[in-house]
Amino acid sequence: MKMTMRWYGHDDPVTLSHIKQIPNVTGIVSAIYDIPVGEVWPLDRILKLKEDIEKEGLTLSVIESVPVHEDIKMGTGKRDYYIKNYAETLRNLGKAGIDCVCYNFMPVFDWTRTELKHLNPDGSNSLSYVHETAMAMDPLKGDLSLPGWDSSYTKDEMQSLLRTYANISEEDLWTNLKYFLDGVMPAAEEAGVNMAIHPDDPPFPIFGLPRVITNKENLIRFLKLYDKPCNGLTLCTGSLGVLESNDIIDMIHTFPDRIHFAHIRNIKRENECDFTETAHKTECGSLDIYGIVRAYCEEKWDGYVRPDHGRMIWGEEGRFGYGLFDRALGATYLSGLFEAVEKTL
Repeated sequence: MKMTMRWYGHDDPVTLSHIKQIPNVTGIVSAIYDIPVGEVWPLDRILKLKEDIEKEGLTLSVIESVPVHEDIKMGTGKRDYYIKNYAETLRNLGKAGIDCVCYNFMPVFDWTRTELKHLNPDGSNSLSYVHETAMAMDPLKGDLSLPGWDSSYTKDEMQSLLRTYANISEEDLWTNLKYFLDGVMPAAEEAGVNMAIHPDDPPFPIFGLPRVITNKENLIRFLKLYDKPCNGLTLCTGSLGVLESNDIIDMIHTFPDRIHFAHIRNIKRENECDFTETAHKTECGSLDIYGIVRAYCEEKWDGYVRPDHGRMIWGEEGRFGYGLFDRALGATYLSGLFEAVEKTL
């Protein structure tokens, strides 16, 4: 496996010089964050990002992410324009030597949490989600204050999107997802880029919005929509693992050749829907991180890995979920597990 770390560019308080001091971390996961969603990423901007990372002795390994425009997800008349642009971005990424792109197909919102600084018993703080708190809000009335939600939309834009999605069923979203894949995957294949869809986070509907990348059955359905190796997965343990019914280890053994990117982190389930993000170690949460790593090793999997969200520890302040210290501990823990398992198989 190839250990990586997410970096949010030069405005990130976690610098490249910090990251390269973490043992076994050689790759960077990043993106170009100031290009409007749906517009083409110019090749020169991609090459500049790659050059900045390589100057620090690291490698730009994965792009996370190239956002999918809402018009594509909703299936509006403008989607062909945005799909054409997306395909051109993939061609440019391929020219720059990028071979993996992580993206998601979640309507309106990316990851959703109800608290960014949940106080843990050890004094650290982390991201958490309480379903009752989320469902007590009515976004159509402007009652929208959950952390982690996309603040780039105005109140009116948000309400307009939600009203449109009220008429879009789960099956409609599947149809729109297939249309997107049919439009961009030939370009990805031509460019040598593996597309790795990220699961919905959390993996169940919120506010009536359809979500489809949620469980093994749906992953199987997704991979069949465009049944070629370039159409693959970002297997995120902390997203799929929210549901106890999701057997992450079984998924690894089922899809080893279609998992292009692995997000490995732990969560502690409080009940059917509520959870808190924890330290990566198995004993800290509800997921068998050792068993997950062992499954990858048993499959002789050699894709990209990154520790995912971390707690804020030792008084660190910064981008919630993406501080330095706990993610560095996570990367080191995961590297140790991979080394130990690989040497004993």
